[in-house]
Formats: sequence, C-alpha cells, structure tokens
Amino acid sequence: MKIICSKANLLNGVQTVSKAVPNKTTMSILECILIDATNNNIKLTANDMELGIETTIEGTIEEKGMIALDAKILLEIVRKLPDSTITIETDQDLKTKITCEKSKFNIIGKKGDDFSYLPSIEKNDSLVISQFTLKEVIRQTIFSIADNDNNKIMTGELFEINQDELKVVSLDGHRISIRKIKLKNTYESKKVIVPGKTLNEISKILSGETEKDVNIFFTDKHIVFEFDQTVVVSRLIEGEYFKIDQMLMHDYETKVKINKKEFLNCIDRATLLVKEGDKKPIIINIGDVFMELKINSTVGSMNEEIDIKKQGKDLMIGFNPKFLIDALKVIEDEEVDLYFVNPKAPCFIRDDEEKYVYLILPVNFTTVD
Repeated sequence: MKIICSKANLLNGVQTVSKAVPNKTTMSILECILIDATNNNIKLTANDMELGIETTIEGTIEEKGMIALDAKILLEIVRKLPDSTITIETDQDLKTKITCEKSKFNIIGKKGDDFSYLPSIEKNDSLVISQFTLKEVIRQTIFSIADNDNNKIMTGELFEINQDELKVVSLDGHRISIRKIKLKNTYESKKVIVPGKTLNEISKILSGETEKDVNIFFTDKHIVFEFDQTVVVSRLIEGEYFKIDQMLMHDYETKVKINKKEFLNCIDRATLLVKEGDKKPIIINIGDVFMELKINSTVGSMNEEIDIKKQGKDLMIGFNPKFLIDALKVIEDEEVDLYFVNPKAPCFIRDDEEKYVYLILPVNFTTVD
C-alpha cells in the first residue's frame, strides 16, 4: 500500500477515529487504526467492539492495500510531523514507512484482515437532525448521566421518538435532564438507550453547523450516526428505561421567576468557599420579593439576596450547588422559572412549553444563624 495525503487531512481523520480506540484491551488489534486503501478512497477505522468510528479522508492512492497501525503511535507521529504532505508506504512484511519532508519513521503494522470491522447495519429510514441541534441536545443533557456502572442504564441517555418530536432524557439518581426537539418530519415511535460515552465522543466530532445534517439509523442493538465523511456505530444499552413521567409532577406550592445569569453567578460565588469533595449545600430562602442564598463551610460563609417574582408560599430548601450550576449553564433563556412543592420534594426548572425540564432533588441541611 502507498498513500499520499496532507497532514491536516490525515491528522483530522486519525483524531476522529481515535475516539473509538479503547484505553485498555487484551486484544492488541483493537489498539490499532485500520488504514484501508483497497478501494478508491482512504478509509480510517477504529473499533472497541462497543463503539466504532469510520471516516474517509482525501488523498492519493498510489498502491492499493490496507494496514493496521498502533493508534497512539500513529497519532503522535502525524501530530508532530511538519505541515506538509505525508506518504505512508507498506511492504509485504507489514513494515510501514511514514515520510514527510525530511522526516522518516519506520514502524511495524498488523494485518488489516485481523481487524474487527464495524458491524454491517441495515439502514432503513433515517432520523434527520441538524449537527447544531444534536450537539446542543447532548450538551444540555449529558452532565446528568451516572459516571459509574452500578446501574448501566443510568450511564446512557434515552432517545424517544414520538411522531415529530425527539425527547432526550438523562438521570443519575439525584437529578433528571429532559430536552424536547421538534423534528422536520414524522417518524415511527421508538425508544432506545444510547451510551453516554458514544454521545460524548460524537459531540466532540460534530462541527455543530446548522446547515449540516446528521442521519441517525436504529436497529434492535445498534445506533448509527452518519455525518460529513464519518460513520459512528454504537451498541445500544439493553433494558427498559425508568418511567420518568411518574416523577414529573406539575403541582407546586411556590413558583419563582429569576434572572438566570444573576442566579448562576451568585451560586458560582458561593462555591468559592467550598473545597473540592466537600458536600456543603447551598441554602435557598425564598421570601416575597427576594431570594436569599447562603452557604457555610469550614472556609467561611456567604449570603446574598437576589430579586425575584414569587407566587405561592415562602420556602427554605437546600441543594448541591453543582447540580444547579450544571442545569443553569445550559439554559439559554434570560429568565428561568423554578417550581417547588416543599423542602423535601424536587425542584423543577422548566419553560412553559417544557422544551427543557431539569429536576433536582434537595439535600438535608442544618440552619446556622
């Protein structure tokens, strides 16, 4: 095999597929990126058996063939070569020569035939969504998936399609994030659980342009994302998602309308007094025309008042400040509505159309004067 391409194209391709290379594996072939130039294009593939990414890059094929090269070594070599044309050449013994201007690297590859190709997926009707929308939906929900495997379902996000609406849900046992998106077309009803790792990696690859689309295909066990010159195939998480509708109440005793930026900045200031790993709650005391925020820690204490518009009863309630910050950061509205029932019940942050809903459980606290 002999291929020639620009450093920029090769680096972009290698970085894209590297996201599917496992950190630890007993199968050394999975630590490789497959360079396939057996047809008329240069295709790069990586696959950790749960997530597979394939991308096509521009370049010249002088001699057809394929080779699997160690992903970390390849990425570091390409990254540190001059911004010029790169030639990759292999011989029958899998010896691979990478040349760029006056730099020459010789490394040993593995047989391409040993590589685990992406599963062949039958692509029926695709769900079409803009890259911008998908990237935003992931950003606005991914922070509330669980980061451990105690409950596998919590490490993924629910994608629920109902006619012309896509609902994306994540939860970690302390909070729930929901985003609803209006689709351009109508689709059959479907519910799948997509691994958080897959969505994290996709959001890094997506350009996020509004005029560029992503085509999403589903099977019983896989989800496929196609965009630009890239295909991402991921296993779905098996099982039934939580019945979140039962957790979403619409009754409330107290409703607060507040300037989002002021609220976020105030919580942010309060956390200056909290050491990492310290689980000090922020205490919110809701009065008639203002909300008082207090925090007490081993470092010191802070309290601040913010103007609000209130309906209903006065209330004192405590929260993990990080959970409030995570939700407020991804809301674009200038003002937000907070709904409360009592100090032991969840707080809901939602807009009137419920395009977004953030549920946050309160925490116990002791009041200090």
